[in-house]
Amino acid sequence: MEGQEGSQQPQLVLADKLFLLRQPDVPDIEKVRFKDDVFSFVKENDMVPLYETLVADSVLDMDRALLDSMRAKIDDELKKLDEKIADAEENLGESEVREAHLAKSLFFIRIGDKEKALEHLKLTESKTVAVGQKMDLVFYTLQLGFFDMDFDLIAKSIDKAKNLFEEGGDWERKNRLKVYEGLYCMSTRNFKKAAKLFLDSISTFTTYELFPYDTFIFYTVLTSIISLDRVSLKQKVVDAPEILTVIGKIQYLSEFLNSLYDCRYKSFFSAFAGLTEQIKLDRYLHPHFRYYMREVRTVVYSQFLESYKSVTIEAMAKAFGVTVDFIDLELSRFIAAGKLHCKIDKVAGVLETNRPDAKNALYQATIKQGDFLLNRIQKLSRVIDL
Repeated sequence: MEGQEGSQQPQLVLADKLFLLRQPDVPDIEKVRFKDDVFSFVKENDMVPLYETLVADSVLDMDRALLDSMRAKIDDELKKLDEKIADAEENLGESEVREAHLAKSLFFIRIGDKEKALEHLKLTESKTVAVGQKMDLVFYTLQLGFFDMDFDLIAKSIDKAKNLFEEGGDWERKNRLKVYEGLYCMSTRNFKKAAKLFLDSISTFTTYELFPYDTFIFYTVLTSIISLDRVSLKQKVVDAPEILTVIGKIQYLSEFLNSLYDCRYKSFFSAFAGLTEQIKLDRYLHPHFRYYMREVRTVVYSQFLESYKSVTIEAMAKAFGVTVDFIDLELSRFIAAGKLHCKIDKVAGVLETNRPDAKNALYQATIKQGDFLLNRIQKLSRVIDL
């Protein structure tokens, strides 16, 4: 299931195409091409379980002869694989037995039979001694999880991998796991942790089976912008040589990052508008599209207001290249949600910032935590008295 270096794992490419097929924003002519690609891949790899699901969802048309043909091929292949396992168990050593079981696991992955693939990966693990080989089996499981976004399976597999690393394991696999965990964090809206894991992996990236390096940089920049402060963003992203070599290949991304750091807000909004389609049509980011859009705007509005004690709404609208009414409506929503620390004087047409005192905020947090601790102690004392 693992792609060769530099190439994405084919089943994950298929998952991306299936996702795009179901999106209303994708042009019909593109959907026709994706549908043909999906059908060709399913037919070529005898993916009976997926074919039946897609037929039930009216994505593909039922072809009974094709279905019977694919089932016959699967039966023939399974018979050969079982013969190899039997031969290895009778005549060969433990490593050959493991390889035969692994071949059967990979076959179930290829045809898209998730349940049997997981079952045989577990059986293969029982025949495996080396920590590195056990880790490879976990990576196969993680790829199965990312195919249909099974977050429970992904979380358990990541925990399992971390436990395996306590027994040993090489740095190359540890660095690969960081990217897998980063993708999981990003897919579950933990952008801060995702940014940290992606940034740790920039110089050691080898996880081509998940996505190309360009896509990895795309995710790294997007998660970092809403997670890092200006100083960290400059050091780790804006000036990072690994990012500088790739960022120009991704449309709008360089302008998106640099215009934010250089406080060119009009250019930032223009680049931001160009990126929205890419974010919306990304399988991992799509569920968080609206949330991400809000977070980015919070970052840029906060950065602009940081420089002022008060500023006119007109001046801010001009800086962002939008209308006064748009800024007024935008800011009122963010202020009401507690995202921005400022007030709008509508009569005077002025924004007045009211940043919270850090020391006072820390004092209030300490008082709140102290009250919580006292309540817990009182509850505990009552239980002990009983």
